[in-house]
Amino acid sequence: MKLQRKNRVRALAVGALAVSGALALTACGSDNTTGGSGGGAGSAKAANIKCDGKGKLLASGSSAQKNAMDVWVQNYAGACQGTEINYQPTGSGAGVTTFLQGQTAFAGSDSPLKPEEITKSKSLCKGGQAIDLPMVGGPIAVGYNVPGVDGLVLDAPTLAKIFDSQITNWNDPAIKKLNPGAKLPDLKIQAFHRSDDSGTTDNFTKYLKAASGGAWKHEPGKKWEGTGGQAASGSAGVSSQVKQTSGAISYFELSYATAGKIPTVKVNTGAKAPVEATVDNASAAIAAAKPAGQGNDLALKLDYATKAEGAYPITLVTNEIVCDKGNKADTLPATKSFLTYVASKDGQDALKALGYAPLPTEIADKVRKTVATLS
Repeated sequence: MKLQRKNRVRALAVGALAVSGALALTACGSDNTTGGSGGGAGSAKAANIKCDGKGKLLASGSSAQKNAMDVWVQNYAGACQGTEINYQPTGSGAGVTTFLQGQTAFAGSDSPLKPEEITKSKSLCKGGQAIDLPMVGGPIAVGYNVPGVDGLVLDAPTLAKIFDSQITNWNDPAIKKLNPGAKLPDLKIQAFHRSDDSGTTDNFTKYLKAASGGAWKHEPGKKWEGTGGQAASGSAGVSSQVKQTSGAISYFELSYATAGKIPTVKVNTGAKAPVEATVDNASAAIAAAKPAGQGNDLALKLDYATKAEGAYPITLVTNEIVCDKGNKADTLPATKSFLTYVASKDGQDALKALGYAPLPTEIADKVRKTVATLS
């Protein structure tokens, strides 16, 4: 019943997006989310959004946060009609690259900035540097399409071997051992991974590396390094392939599984019971994350090998990437206004019905305080 309710709520949100005169929301990879024209500064009481700045705000990056960004942009544009926001879900790697080239006001990335990216940012962020602002949390679901199989349980070593083409059939003994009583078919596994540089891939492969006991031989990263498999672009691309391909399995942000009614794997972490990909279970893992950034950088380090009861280990936190100093003067007011709303209680409360995990209160408070200091 809870999943059905989430689907109904999300369907209402998506329906609102489709009919909104203030926005044009299209398929992943060609989104053009815009606000209407009109008045600027002011306070929208209904949504508690304080508007500031006018003009066009360009941003790109993480496709994992696309569904959240759609709703945030809709709510913000409805309240602040003098600001037009265009977020393109090009993938984390492309988003960071575009930001560092000075083409966007901010970027979305499911992986924290690398040291070399921070160094490069100093030429863009005059007097400062790029920083990570955690904004969206959630589970990376492992969705599958295996006829006649519900409640599939897998663990990190088995997932590593599936995605590295070492386990190639659904009735493999390793899968049978984890699913006693399940009627596993004699069916070839069709493993899909991201073709684009992806923070979701980075987090997923960090999990495989940390928790598989050496079964994953490749280094984690945004670029897929596993053996074999098939590729598709974006979270929408891989989830669509799972939806339509018998025997398929892939990894993507939970809202894509919810929207597509795709069953998801329960992960055997070594806890008393396998852990389902849910918002609350992801929140338990994110709440235990450790600070990884310095100064104004609020990057988090997740424990992918957690065995805590009820903690879903395959999680991600999407960061919005901005300059702490040296942001573009013409877009700075609107950037601060929008990100303040996104990190607000209203902005975060909008996430849960979409399959995302709202930020823990302590982290959200730090993000809002840091946004206020951007210059």
